[in-house]
Amino acid sequence: MIINADTPALEEKVRKVEERTLREVTVKIRLERIDTQEGVMVEALLDSGATGLVMSSKFTRKQGFKLKKLKRPMNVRNVDGSLNKEGPIENTVEVNIYYKGHRERTEIDVIGG
Repeated sequence: MIINADTPALEEKVRKVEERTLREVTVKIRLERIDTQEGVMVEALLDSGATGLVMSSKFTRKQGFKLKKLKRPMNVRNVDGSLNKEGPIENTVEVNIYYKGHRERTEIDVIGG
């Protein structure tokens, strides 16, 4: 793709869009609640840089996932070492993840209050 960027600001904006596009890899998966076997299709971000599986508390509540309280909260740090503004991880959810005929039962950390 060729883009004619006449201004430095436009060139910077195009570069950021191209970088974001190159770094984001998503797949469609099905998340299933353990208690009801009800599921939802979602687009999952792969290799986000996170060291584990995370889900937002807003999404968790909206979908009705059952929270499991952690014995000890886990602090979340950003790439630059600062504490994440969403606060510590205090809950997880247990789910079945389905992808192309494969099923995996796992726990996902819930981030945000």
